[in-house]
Amino acid sequence: MSASTSADSMPYVFPTAPTSMRRPAIIVGVVVLAVAAAAIALDHPWFGVFFLLGTAAIFGNAQMVINSVKAVTAEDHPRKKILAVNSAVRLGTITVLALIAAFLVQPDGLGVMFGLAIGQVILVLNTVIPVMKGLRKQP
Repeated sequence: MSASTSADSMPYVFPTAPTSMRRPAIIVGVVVLAVAAAAIALDHPWFGVFFLLGTAAIFGNAQMVINSVKAVTAEDHPRKKILAVNSAVRLGTITVLALIAAFLVQPDGLGVMFGLAIGQVILVLNTVIPVMKGLRKQP
């Protein structure tokens, strides 16, 4: 049996996660320019174009997630299943399109996969870092 302390009984208050796309868009813009410059220097300019398309797909997906969550939470009885199905269909579609590009336009089509990955990492870090900082400030 463990003794409960006053710190154990205080509930965590989760900080609001940032939903603004401004900061991650600036970061991704810089990364896209660097990747495009490197791709051009290596004589693969289409890699940069596909990288841009991958990052754009991630930002489009993120905006659709925000819109879906707002729509579902505005209902009287929100259901998580709608969000799950919506997300699965969207991510499945993005993945299939990215794989088709990667296979049809080799090797430059792989840029879309890298764009998806890097864009997702930037968006996740943009959300997680401020939340973690907010949690650390709590007693």
